[in-house]
Amino acid sequence: MSVFERYLTVWVFLCIVVGIALGQMLPGPVQAIGRMEIAKVNLPVGLLIWVMIIPMLLKVDFASLSQVRQHWRGIGVTLFVNWAVKPFSMALLGWLFIRHVFAPYLPAGQADSYIAGLILLAAAPCTAMVFVWSRLTGGHPLFTLSQVALNDTIMVFAFAPIVALLLGLSSIIVPWDTLITSVVLYIVIPVVIAQLWRRALLARGQAAFDAALARIGPWSITALLATLVLLFAFQGKAILDQPLVIAMLAVPILIQVFFNSGLAYWLNRRLGESHSVACPSALIGASNFFELAVAAAISLFGFESGAALATVVGVLIEVPVMLLVVKIVNASKGWYEAGQTTRHHAAP
Repeated sequence: MSVFERYLTVWVFLCIVVGIALGQMLPGPVQAIGRMEIAKVNLPVGLLIWVMIIPMLLKVDFASLSQVRQHWRGIGVTLFVNWAVKPFSMALLGWLFIRHVFAPYLPAGQADSYIAGLILLAAAPCTAMVFVWSRLTGGHPLFTLSQVALNDTIMVFAFAPIVALLLGLSSIIVPWDTLITSVVLYIVIPVVIAQLWRRALLARGQAAFDAALARIGPWSITALLATLVLLFAFQGKAILDQPLVIAMLAVPILIQVFFNSGLAYWLNRRLGESHSVACPSALIGASNFFELAVAAAISLFGFESGAALATVVGVLIEVPVMLLVVKIVNASKGWYEAGQTTRHHAAP
């Protein structure tokens, strides 16, 4: 992991401090940035999101979809957990904790917005950081690449309907046109640009492609941090008034991470997949495409919304929690493979 990636939590915390300070000291310029919108899309944030997402999508090779059949059980577990379990379990956790357990301690009138942010976070499986987590666990590189490519393909078509369904079930009304605009702006267009750019770079050779990835890699983190500074500039008053909001929002996210990763890991073991497949399969379900979630939350609900804050909490805890999951799956490799050996001997 790069220094930026390893200490992402530290940078996010600094963004909280800087953003809140700017919002309190320079409210005029901050509000002016917030008003720079066209069709409910904030232009500075839209540009930052593209700079954040496109370098990550350069790593995705959609030709790897041909590898899906080789590990169909692991792919099946990935798809089941990512699309049939993860968004729905988060909606349930959001309802439980935000509407009930923590309701007396949260700002009045923000419950719907917080739940919406949690749903947006869960409906976007990881695209970039999963490559890091897979590498740290000795994950199968081609399987990791193929499951990311397949998830990205599904996300183009499934993200908006799943979000709309779960928000509707939670009695949160979201305009379909705004939701579809977010999908086109933050998934479809970046994927097309990244794939055209990828093809152009690879035409110059693998060395040129690798050099370009190394050169533009810091763009993503820099754009993410700039976006967070802006977001916390708008969120400053709410955080200063209710500093424990971040901790309360982190609870359902943490539960979801461990539940989904544990479920995918156990299912792969039961189905007889190798440990090198089970690790990335479990990790992609635990991690989130938080860049998309942040962008969609800002577009749908605004900078000052509880939804935007909820997605940022996902960014804040991403690295330390995922490193803990990586440690768990590495430490349990003996248990995992012992189960496979037992089933092998038990088979007729």
